[in-house]
Amino acid sequence: MPELPEVEVVRAGLERAVSGALITAVEVFDQRSLKRHSPAAGAFVDLLEGRRMLSAVRRGKFLWFPLDDATDVVGRALVTHLGMSGQVLLRTPGVEEDGLLRIRLHIEHPEHGEFWVNFVDQRIFGSMAVDSLQPTVDGRAAGRGSELASIPSQVSHIARDPLDPAFSDAAFFASLARKNTGVKRAMLDQNLISGIGNIYADESLWAARVHYAQPASSLPRAKAKLLLAEVRFVLEKALAEGGTSFDAQYVNVNGASGYFSHSLNAYGRQGQPCPRCGRPIVRESFMNRGSHFCAHCQRLR
Repeated sequence: MPELPEVEVVRAGLERAVSGALITAVEVFDQRSLKRHSPAAGAFVDLLEGRRMLSAVRRGKFLWFPLDDATDVVGRALVTHLGMSGQVLLRTPGVEEDGLLRIRLHIEHPEHGEFWVNFVDQRIFGSMAVDSLQPTVDGRAAGRGSELASIPSQVSHIARDPLDPAFSDAAFFASLARKNTGVKRAMLDQNLISGIGNIYADESLWAARVHYAQPASSLPRAKAKLLLAEVRFVLEKALAEGGTSFDAQYVNVNGASGYFSHSLNAYGRQGQPCPRCGRPIVRESFMNRGSHFCAHCQRLR
């Protein structure tokens, strides 16, 4: 599943193209990609056609585009979740997709002209939905890409991510100290801290020398601070390298792959030597997936 760096690469790629752009037409090729859209809000196509997108915003793994319409008393946004294999691609009109096209937005931008925004999703775990906006609890900007203190109702329960200027380190440490679950399970809790998935959890834990099953509440404050610092470092490095691509399912808006996979120290490297001590990286089953770590450097204490 795309994590924070991959979704941020997509958001940044869309930002200039869609900000201020008019949605002239919408084509839905597979209704399953509208599973998170509430029919009670109105028809998906009708809510979008003729609306202008203000910006591209992200919190954690969620992406949304606030809509401008003076006649709409309820602020709305087009919410996009990539799921396991979703892609949002910018295309010249007339270019056909090789992948499984689910939704197409016809866009007209005052500077960039006409183009398509194609939502391609092989496994159909991703979705698009028009959702109402509500004020953020803390009154701060809802996410990266906009100063608006309004967030889609579907995203309001998601915690801020560690790259968000409004993220509270103190609140995170306090919540972590109350968690008796393993620290990796806590890191994957999007209600505690968002944007971190299996890849970047493993990489951050390796960097901080913390075992994935170490009870979160047992971490000394100094170790918790180190872990959060490593989370930020890993996410920023992955972002700079365009995210992590293991196959063709994750690409940016132009269809290009990221290359952070070449910088991985633990994830997916089972049996290979630990870059720090030379002993083999181990993989253990964890929450229907796997945890990759060095049994020597990351001892359960």
